[in-house]
Amino acid sequence: MLNLVQLKVLAAVARRGSVTGAAQELHYSQPSVSHHLARLEAATGVRLLQRVGRGVRLTPEGQLLANRAAEIVGRVDAAANELAAQAGLRAGRVRLAANASALSTIVPAAAAALARAHPGIELSLVDRHPVEALELLRHGEIDIALVFRHADTQLDDSEFRLVHIADDPIYLISRRSDDSLADHRDSAWIGGCERCLSELNAVCHQAGFTPRIASHSDDMVVMQALVAAGLGVTTLPGLALEAHRRPDIHATELTGFHRRIHAATYGEPPDPPAVAAVLAALSHEARSQ
Repeated sequence: MLNLVQLKVLAAVARRGSVTGAAQELHYSQPSVSHHLARLEAATGVRLLQRVGRGVRLTPEGQLLANRAAEIVGRVDAAANELAAQAGLRAGRVRLAANASALSTIVPAAAAALARAHPGIELSLVDRHPVEALELLRHGEIDIALVFRHADTQLDDSEFRLVHIADDPIYLISRRSDDSLADHRDSAWIGGCERCLSELNAVCHQAGFTPRIASHSDDMVVMQALVAAGLGVTTLPGLALEAHRRPDIHATELTGFHRRIHAATYGEPPDPPAVAAVLAALSHEARSQ
């Protein structure tokens, strides 16, 4: 029979890539981790790990079970949090994933408000792009994914339940205050991550041209530094500028372009009370900014 502790150990080995890393994460001894893995292999009748040099690697069967283990452990943690939350928000843990700009602006303010109103709730945060955040949510490893979508794209609300938090405007970032998109038809552009290029292309295509991407960075600090150095122009959302803005760049709002920010949860309604409290704090702080 599969044991929850053993599954938790296997999931930790998969995340950390080693027995030593799993032991550190779980605060177990290395022999204890090895013992649990051996018992799990005996219970399943298959080899889950193989030695590679001084480390270990999951076998295909081990990777399959590790993926399921992470989902199972996440669901059990979520159930425990829901039960704790039913006691009147005196305790509970909510796990939230968001990208860097949200974690630098909306989330800290919401976390502070939540701590004042419900000091028994523990809010755990992780920095993830929306695609990765939704995958964590799907597997039960987090409770809320704070994600964005562009005005012309959709999220699958048949799988996730979405709460609209805010609209985040898009800005042209350049060195002149009177710039427009048309002024940079022939300029070098700084593109973000591969997933974000569609936003930049859509903005420029509406102005009648295709941007010439000279550099790539997904770091809002680096992107602004490149613009300030005269190495190109770019676009950034308002939250990124709120989190960090250089004094030697200019931001021009692009009318008609914005990101819609949603808090996504998984499973049947209603949300557990602790999760609902976090959603309320996020919505309130987004309206206040």
